[in-house]
Amino acid sequence: MTALVYTRHDRRLGEFALRTLDVDADAALLHRWVTHPRAAFWLMQDADVDAVAAEYRRIAAHPYHEAFLGLWRGEPAFLAERYDPAQVELVGLHDAQPGDVGMHFLCAPAETPVHGFTRAVITTVMAWLFADPGTRRVVVEPDVRNTAVHVLNTAVGFEVVGPIAKPEKTALLSICTRERFRIAVSGATEAKEHHLDHS
Repeated sequence: MTALVYTRHDRRLGEFALRTLDVDADAALLHRWVTHPRAAFWLMQDADVDAVAAEYRRIAAHPYHEAFLGLWRGEPAFLAERYDPAQVELVGLHDAQPGDVGMHFLCAPAETPVHGFTRAVITTVMAWLFADPGTRRVVVEPDVRNTAVHVLNTAVGFEVVGPIAKPEKTALLSICTRERFRIAVSGATEAKEHHLDHS
């Protein structure tokens, strides 16, 4: 059983939402996304459906890591992960502070690209994270070679801290405060947000 946790109306592209994952039902879809050539930085290119399902079951069972399916106009369109960077991914690699939240996002491969779609997705994911009053900063660690996501990160308010060495990659540690996100998007969208997670 899945449940919506967040919705956001984008002025130009319409309704975006996040729902909980149903690993069994969503595994084949996620497999298509994470093994697509455009998802090379997701580091799952050689995974089969069972391996993808196992990874997302592991995340579902993890106390400091969660994954959610993103919807655009009601249809699956992106993946988002939320984690505690002091416990996952960045243990000992950044100056952890209370209220830090780590984030990953992946857009589904599109046959016909939609202008501004990826920007709308990262804006939605960031708005969802900051809808939690406990979130003070969002922390990301994309591959240093992933120049496209660096541009997106800058556009929504991230500041680069610097490169860090992780076992699987050299990452570009970047941090976005609530205030920097608000300033970055205030002139770019008149989106209305409604937070549905009352837990």
